[in-house]
Amino acid sequence: MAKSTPTQQVVNGIKPGALFQTIDAIEQDPDVSRFNFRVENSWVNGAHNRATVNDFHGAKTTHRRDKTYFVYDVDEHPVLLGEDRGAGPVEYLLVGLAGCVTTTLVYLASARGVSLSRVDAELDGDIDLRGMLGISEDVRPGYQVIRIRMMVEGDASREELAELVRLATRRSPVADTLSHGTSLQVSLG
Repeated sequence: MAKSTPTQQVVNGIKPGALFQTIDAIEQDPDVSRFNFRVENSWVNGAHNRATVNDFHGAKTTHRRDKTYFVYDVDEHPVLLGEDRGAGPVEYLLVGLAGCVTTTLVYLASARGVSLSRVDAELDGDIDLRGMLGISEDVRPGYQVIRIRMMVEGDASREELAELVRLATRRSPVADTLSHGTSLQVSLG
């Protein structure tokens, strides 16, 4: 990745110079790269939950949202015994994946000086409820497969855009977590 982009230039809404300054800061002090993200969730009723996102720790300090925090209603569709007061948890997982791959792609394109005119994603995934309901131990409770279709246009060749999609998928923290798994530690508080 060439570091020749001027600090003041903006590509795809990103300042590549600021991105390179962040990379330099992390190379000088790896502790700057360590982040801890947090969500608080409360059950409302039935399948309805409410999740709140307010602060996170990163770059050696805790960051709180200046104006507001984000609230996500989580529920299930009536066919899944919910009241449809929000997207389902497995749908939010797809939202997180789509946003993370897209953002990673935009950062990478900006760092390379590639101006984008379109980045759209369509995601879908297959789940067999027999796993979650304990009907079959041979069926995992989670997604068996997730498919992402990226529609990307910009001032680069189709091959370069395809390479950006491949690289964004490989570098996306959410895609990595889903592809390679992560340690899940659950306790009763």
